[in-house]
Amino acid sequence: MSSVDVVTFGCRLNAVESEAVRRAAEAAGHADTIVFNTCAVTQEAVKQARQAIRRASRERPGARIVVTGCAAQIDPQSFKDMPEVGAVIGNADKARPEIWADLAQARVNDIFALPETAHHFVAGAVDAIEGHTRAFVEVQNGCDHRCTFCIIPYGRGPSRSAAAGDVVTQIRKLCANGYREAVLTGVDITSWGHDLPGRPSFGKLVKQILRHVPELERLRVSSIDCIEADADLFDVIGAEPRFMPHLHLSLQAGDDLILKRMKRRHSRDEAIAFCAQVRALRPDIVFGADIIAGFPTETEVMFSQSLDLVDACGLTHLHVFPYSPRPGTPAARMPQVAREAIKDRAKRLRGKGALALDEHLRKQTGRQIRVLTERGGTGRAEDFTPVATPGAAPGMLIDARVAGDDGARLLLSAS
Repeated sequence: MSSVDVVTFGCRLNAVESEAVRRAAEAAGHADTIVFNTCAVTQEAVKQARQAIRRASRERPGARIVVTGCAAQIDPQSFKDMPEVGAVIGNADKARPEIWADLAQARVNDIFALPETAHHFVAGAVDAIEGHTRAFVEVQNGCDHRCTFCIIPYGRGPSRSAAAGDVVTQIRKLCANGYREAVLTGVDITSWGHDLPGRPSFGKLVKQILRHVPELERLRVSSIDCIEADADLFDVIGAEPRFMPHLHLSLQAGDDLILKRMKRRHSRDEAIAFCAQVRALRPDIVFGADIIAGFPTETEVMFSQSLDLVDACGLTHLHVFPYSPRPGTPAARMPQVAREAIKDRAKRLRGKGALALDEHLRKQTGRQIRVLTERGGTGRAEDFTPVATPGAAPGMLIDARVAGDDGARLLLSAS
C-alpha cells in the first residue's frame, strides 16, 4: 500500500486529478494518508463518499483523512464537521504542492474567483496515470453554462482552457512513456479555447495534437456537447483514422420542452441531425450518451421521447442517471416526478440501452478489429466496445477477428 491512497469518485477528470493529488501529497512526505476526491453530480455520490470516509476511518484507525473534490468544494463545512476528517481542500488547490507541504493552509476558496487560464492543470503535469493504459489529459475545467439540474459549475468554477502548446507537450511526454492512446477530458471540453487569445475552437486543438504528435496512435475525447461541435472537429472525424470512432454525447433528454426546462442548448432534432451528419462522415462511428430519467415535470409521453432517441440517434452505450435534486439548482424547485416513476423510467432506459448494446455486439462477429489491452483481461476496440483479452499484457495494440460476444464484451478468435 502506498503512503498516500486516493479514493476517486465520479468522472474521468477526477481520475486524472487524483493522480496529481497523490503525487503532490507523496512529494510533501505524507504517510498513512487517505484522500477522498469526491463527486457532487448526485446526492447518492455524496452519500457514498461519506460512507467510504467512515468505513476507512474504522478500517485504518490513525490514518489521516483529507477530503477534496466537487462535493467538498460545494459544501466544505459538512465534511469539516465529520470527526473522521482531518482536512478539506478546495478543487482549485488540491494538486498544489505548497498546500500539501502545509495542510494548515488547506482551504476552500471561491471557485468563481479563479482568473487564470488553466495552464497549471494539464493532467497535473503527470507523465503516467497509475492503473491506466490509456492516458487521460485534462484540457479544460469549469463550465459557463447553467443547466438547471447541474451543481457542477459550483464545484468547478468558470470555464478555463489549457494552452494548446501545453497540451501537445503533455501528450508527447505520455507517448514517450509508452501510452498509445490519449483521452481529452474536461467538464465542458467543446468550450475549450473560448477564454484563450483568438478564441480557437476545440476542433483546432484536436487538429494540432494530431499534427504535432505523430507518434500518438489513438486519440479520443470524453463527453462532448453536440451543439458546440465545430467545422474542424467534423474535418477530423471524417478524415483522421487516429481519431477514434466513438463519441459520448451530453444529450440528457429527448423531449424539446424538457430540454428547454433543463436549459440545454440543443433541440431533439439538432441531436438527431448531428448523429446523422457524423455517421455520414464516419460510418463506423459509435455513440454513447448521458440521459436523465425523471427530470421534474417529465410526463410519460415526454419520457417516451427519450426512449425513442436511442433509436433515432443510433445510441449504443448509455449512461442513465435517475434524476436527483441538488439543493441550490433551479430544477430542485420544479414540480418533482415521483421517485418510483423515476426508478421505473431509469430501469426502462437501461433496458433499452442493453438491447442496443446487444445488437451492436452481435453485428461485430466476423469483423477484424484493433484492440488496446487494459488490465484485468479486457480491452477496448477503436469504437470503445469492451473486448475480452485474457492473458494479454496491458498496453498492447492487437489485431484480431471477432468470434462472438458474452453479452457484455466481444470475444476474439483464437487464431
